[in-house]
Amino acid sequence: MFGKRPPGSPDGSRSFGAAPSGAPASASVAVRERPKPAAPKPAAPASAPAPRPAGEAKPGHARRKATEPERVGAERSAEYYAVKTTIFNALIDTIDLGQLSRLDNETAAAEIRDIVTEIISIKNVAMSIAEQEQLLQDICNDVLGYGPLEPLLARDDIADIMVNGAGHVFIEVNGRVKKTNIRFRDNGQLMNICQRIVSQVGRRVDESSPICDARLADGSRVNVIAPPLALDGPTLTIRKFKKDKLKLSNLVDFGSISPEGARILEIIGAGRANVLISGGTGSGKTTLLNCLTGFIGEDERIITCEDAAELQLQQPHVVRLETRPPNLEGSGQVTMRDLVKNCLRMRPERIIVGEVRGPEAFDLLQAMNTGHDGSMGTLHANSPREGLSRLESMITMGGYNLPTKTIREMISGSIDVVIQAARLRDGTRKITHITEVLGMEGDVVITQDLFLYEITGEDADGNILGRHVSTGIARPKFWDRARYFGLDQALAEALDASEA
Repeated sequence: MFGKRPPGSPDGSRSFGAAPSGAPASASVAVRERPKPAAPKPAAPASAPAPRPAGEAKPGHARRKATEPERVGAERSAEYYAVKTTIFNALIDTIDLGQLSRLDNETAAAEIRDIVTEIISIKNVAMSIAEQEQLLQDICNDVLGYGPLEPLLARDDIADIMVNGAGHVFIEVNGRVKKTNIRFRDNGQLMNICQRIVSQVGRRVDESSPICDARLADGSRVNVIAPPLALDGPTLTIRKFKKDKLKLSNLVDFGSISPEGARILEIIGAGRANVLISGGTGSGKTTLLNCLTGFIGEDERIITCEDAAELQLQQPHVVRLETRPPNLEGSGQVTMRDLVKNCLRMRPERIIVGEVRGPEAFDLLQAMNTGHDGSMGTLHANSPREGLSRLESMITMGGYNLPTKTIREMISGSIDVVIQAARLRDGTRKITHITEVLGMEGDVVITQDLFLYEITGEDADGNILGRHVSTGIARPKFWDRARYFGLDQALAEALDASEA
C-alpha cells in the first residue's frame, strides 16, 4: 500500500525522518502509476533590491552603500522554477514516502535522482546537462535537506544567514552583510523549512508558538519568528559555526587580541578565575567562551547550561544541558534558572552558562561564590561596568528582595574578571577590555583595566587601526591565584611585554 501525497508546499517542504540504524542500503522506493502532468504554477516574483541602510552617517565617515547581491550558484529563471514545480509534483505523486523516509540520505538521494531523471525524459523537458544537474541537486536539497539554504550552509566563510521572508536572504561574510540571489518559492516553503529545522530538536513553531530557538546538527544556533509576529513572512536567523573549532591562537591571527593579551586570557582560564564575557550582538562572545574553555583541565567536571546548545567543549568530562519550552498545554517548561540550580546537585567543578539573561544570574553568582571556581558566562552589555550593572538588574528583576549593597557585594565577591568583546564599525571583532573586579568601596563596585584596545585611526579603506596595550598594572588581584597554579611568572612576562 502506498502513502498518500503529503500536505505542504510542492517544492520540498516536507520533513522526512532519519533512517533507522541497520536500514538496508539496497532498499528501493516503490513507484506507482505516474499521473498526467499538472499545469505549471506561476513562479514567485523576483525579490526587490535591498534597501539602503536607514539613518544618518556618522560625522567624518561615508555612509555605507548597499552592495550588489552576492551570487550563490547559478541564477534561476521564472521558467526554471515553473519546470521544477511541475517535476516535483510528479515526483511526490510517484514515490512511496514511507519507504523513502527509512533510507539513509545517500541512498534516498540516488533514488530521487533516478526517478527525477526518468520524469524529465517522459515529459520531454528540454534541458541541458548542466541545467538537469542543477535541477536534480535542488530537488534533493528540497526533499532531504533545507532547500535553498543548503549552498549557504555548506560555506565555511559565512557567519550568519538572515532570511527576511521568502525573497530576501542576507549573509554576513568577513563582518559585512550582503544580500544574496537565493530565494524561496514562497513563504509556505520557508515556513516548512523552519518547521523541519526546529522539529529535529523537539520544538515547534506555529501561530500559537511563533518564536522558537533551535540548533542545527553542527551546533549552529537558529532563531525563528513566524507570522503573525513577523509581518512580511517567516524570519529565520542562523548563527553558523566554523567546521574547525577556533582556538585562541586563531584570534591572535585575526588581530582580535595580541599574543600577550592571549597569554593573559590563557592564564585566566587555566587559573580558575570566574569570568564574565560581555559584548554586543555578533561581537564574538560565544567564540571567545569556547576559546577560554580550551584551557580547562581534562580532569575537571564541566556542566554547560544553554538555551540552544552551541558550545563545543573538547574535554572528556562534559555534561551539556539545554532549556525546554512549554508544550502545547503550557506545561513542562524548564528554564535556565532550573538548569543552573540543578547544576549544584551534580557535583560540578565548573559551571558554564551560554548566556545570562534573567534571574539565573543570582544562582550563577551563588555557584561562583561557593567553591565552583573557574565558572563562566556571557551577557549582552557594551562595557565591563555596564555588564556588572546588568547582572545587578537581572537579580533585582528576578524578584529577590535584597538591598542593593548586598547584591553588589555578591557580584564583587563572585566575579574575578570581565572580558569585553566588541564588533567595530568596519566589521572586525576585537577584545577591547580585560578588566578585573577588585571589590567594594562604600556602595560602589571597584574595577581596574588590565588590558585595553586603543583605536589609533583608520586607513583609506575605512578599516580601523589600533593596538592592544597593558595599562601598567604590575600585580593584578588574581596574582595569588596565578601563583597557586604556577602561572605568576608567565603573567608577569605577558603584562610587561604588552605595556605601551
